[in-house]
Amino acid sequence: MELTVLLDNNTLIDRYLLGEPGLCYLIEDDGIRILFDTGYSDAFLKNAQKMGINLLELDHIALSHGHLDHVWGMDALIRLFTEARLEGLKHSEPTIVAHPMIFHTKTYAGLPEVGSLLTIEKLSRIFQTKLSEKPLWLTDNIVFLGEIPRKFGFEKEQLSSSILIEGKSKKDELLDDTALAIKTQRGLVVVTGCSHSGICNIIEYAKKICSEDQIADVIGGFHLLDPGWIKLRGTVEYFRKLHVGEVHACHCTDLRSRIALSNVCNIKEVGSGLKLEYPS
Repeated sequence: MELTVLLDNNTLIDRYLLGEPGLCYLIEDDGIRILFDTGYSDAFLKNAQKMGINLLELDHIALSHGHLDHVWGMDALIRLFTEARLEGLKHSEPTIVAHPMIFHTKTYAGLPEVGSLLTIEKLSRIFQTKLSEKPLWLTDNIVFLGEIPRKFGFEKEQLSSSILIEGKSKKDELLDDTALAIKTQRGLVVVTGCSHSGICNIIEYAKKICSEDQIADVIGGFHLLDPGWIKLRGTVEYFRKLHVGEVHACHCTDLRSRIALSNVCNIKEVGSGLKLEYPS
């Protein structure tokens, strides 16, 4: 299994790629290609082009949740596939995999829309779609986890954004926030977007769904941006007991949190262009 970071907040030294507050990975396993999130703009497409990666050959587009830094790049992907059809270029017919609540309007701090700019009806005219609250196996080794049970009290946070459902606004519990779990010979690789549902909650659910306790790697955002002491301490203690092989905490994980985690696990650098390989 190979994972390529097409987009992260950071870039790697001597790799002249773009970074932005967003996230996008390409996952390849046994001939199946999965795009995980699409960032905020078309930066992931430009990076893929520089790296010689053809994104017209995708099997799945898995979305972690409905925030702008993870789904607004869908516009660029739609243009890519639309122009390929116009030019008669070879392309796949990928399936979008996401939680059913991912395309609802989301508001935050006076901003009228921080969620998807596209409706499921619009997207269904361009890509196949499969929305699921339940775990969904994309390959024999890769599972879309669906809705994450909230187990750890220290990961619970005050709700600060809202979601529009059937014309009514309510506090957004971010039930659409999810992740991927991938079986490898070294154990599970857990791939997250922002971990609004709690990075520890996600890992525990991945272990349960895959019947596997060994974690080889966790890569993605941990939603540790100036976290309170209770949340940071609880997360660090969880990772202390996890005995994970490597940790690629990035995107929405601040320096203070990474330093704290580095005391109990093997923290690695992440940036646009990074490529990771795991024996399947």
